[in-house]
Amino acid sequence: MSNIPVAGKVPIRLPLALMIALIAALFAVVSLPETSEGSPTSGPTAIVSLGDSFISGEAGRWNGNSLNMFGTRDGTDRAARCTLGIFCSYDAARVYGSTHASGCHRSDVATIKSATGISVQERINIACSGAKSVNIWRAAQGGQAFKGEAPQADQLLTIAQQKNVKLVVLTIMANDVSFADHVINCTVNWILGLGTCNQAQQQQLLAELPAAMNGLRKSIDEVRAVMAAAGYSQSQWRFVIAGYASPVPAAADVRYSGSDRWWTGGCPFYDEDFDWAKQVATPLIVDSMRQVAAEKGVQFLDVRDSLNGHEVCHRNSSLVTGSGPNPTTKEWVRWVNTGCCQGDAQESMHPNAYGQKAIGTCVSLIYAKPATGNWTCRNKPGGTNTQMSLVSQP
Repeated sequence: MSNIPVAGKVPIRLPLALMIALIAALFAVVSLPETSEGSPTSGPTAIVSLGDSFISGEAGRWNGNSLNMFGTRDGTDRAARCTLGIFCSYDAARVYGSTHASGCHRSDVATIKSATGISVQERINIACSGAKSVNIWRAAQGGQAFKGEAPQADQLLTIAQQKNVKLVVLTIMANDVSFADHVINCTVNWILGLGTCNQAQQQQLLAELPAAMNGLRKSIDEVRAVMAAAGYSQSQWRFVIAGYASPVPAAADVRYSGSDRWWTGGCPFYDEDFDWAKQVATPLIVDSMRQVAAEKGVQFLDVRDSLNGHEVCHRNSSLVTGSGPNPTTKEWVRWVNTGCCQGDAQESMHPNAYGQKAIGTCVSLIYAKPATGNWTCRNKPGGTNTQMSLVSQP
């Protein structure tokens, strides 16, 4: 037993164990342990992107496409540094940072970086080129590391604990349905004269789609679980699923024919395959994503029309020449590239710096809308890549 003296009164006798408990409780109140984790209302405000190459910033190195292999490639190569216009060095890390070495290719103009209309302190991109749904999920839930990095949901947890995350944008599905393989197969068919590819590729796409949709469903659940684990309520952050845009136009809009499609335009596809990619494959993937988003109650941003008129080889756009880059009249997609002369082959058929800034503008616009309802983002014909608008979806 122990005595606690009280002025002017007889000391109160307390059991020693109770005395120790009271002292410990008092110490805990005045000396809370330090923690590196924040709360949803502490830390710098941030927006975050997860997903694959479409949102990671693949091909952000380029402002249009040019046949000039020298110098700055008519100003299209943002990784070029030249002295007197002739002594040039090319370092893709100037655009992709350290992720050029890993292959994640997170560009400085990726969608989330280009969402400059959102007033936050940080724009964080953890998407990675080549990622599939399994690379989104937490490791504890079957997720897999990719290119030397932890699953993206695990990375998001750390970010959400340290930052005040206002928005998460997710784009994932294309690699789950082997989209890059479809492009390669169609290209090889054209170059070797093997005939159209679309029927075989459509069968493969349909076969892989159900599992891909399940992968997106689980990815959505994983992101929500991570944010809840970090202490966020539903009202403290926004969640948007963003779709894809076709890198090529319909056949009627292609400006080249014959060998020019390969040697000049970088779009070696048959007419039927152009139409399949633009009118069948892309809508099928995007509509499937929209269906999953609706099932899960997540806001959906449809960007299938965001690159219209600026796809590779579109008749309303052109290659860049000595006149220099111009987003109003040039292509917003990287052409099919073998990787031998200008940049990396993996950049092929992705939105370039112009396209990424356009889609970033779309993200800014949807963030300004209420947290409910789905939207389609479109560009202004003849306009720049910042002149985008949203149309409400039913």
